[in-house]
Amino acid sequence: MKKRCSRCGETKPRAAFAANRAARDGLQGYCRPCVAEYHQARQLAKGRNVRPRVETPEGHKYCRSCGETKPHSEWHRNASASDGLSTSCKACRAVKSRAGHLKRHYGLTEAERDQLIAGQGGVCCICLAAPAAHVDHCHETGRVRGVLCFSCNAALGQFKDRPDAIRRAAAYVEGIAWKPTLVAPGVYQLPS
Repeated sequence: MKKRCSRCGETKPRAAFAANRAARDGLQGYCRPCVAEYHQARQLAKGRNVRPRVETPEGHKYCRSCGETKPHSEWHRNASASDGLSTSCKACRAVKSRAGHLKRHYGLTEAERDQLIAGQGGVCCICLAAPAAHVDHCHETGRVRGVLCFSCNAALGQFKDRPDAIRRAAAYVEGIAWKPTLVAPGVYQLPS
């Protein structure tokens, strides 16, 4: 079934019209392109800043963050958006997410994190070999300690940031035999 747009006069399929519960047929009187054009003209008349409309091929969308036109497969779904797609492409959303994560969790900007990495010579503070990529912080105070490689950051997490456990692990790896002495039931004393 088709409908005639009362603005441009063209007869178009019903999918070209947005929903309007107040109308008898349940659709707006203007087609989607005419509504967009009308809205932009009204905003300009009110003196508001209007973004220029970018024409894109079918199955593509323009990302205002990176300025590129990308296929729909490069966009996350968003059921509440008029076109069903996110406002930024997947790559731009990933960049924004990383920056937001750093700010929320550690209070750092990407520039501050990069400055920390540069201060460490670009390598992990612990192993001094792998590239630094993961921000390490004290779980009690929230203070950022440095930037570590994935393995060293995971190892600290496995040791639950307990210096005594880390010292015992270092002694174990160095070949110092761990022979605790039972002092009381369940209480062991380590040799000096």
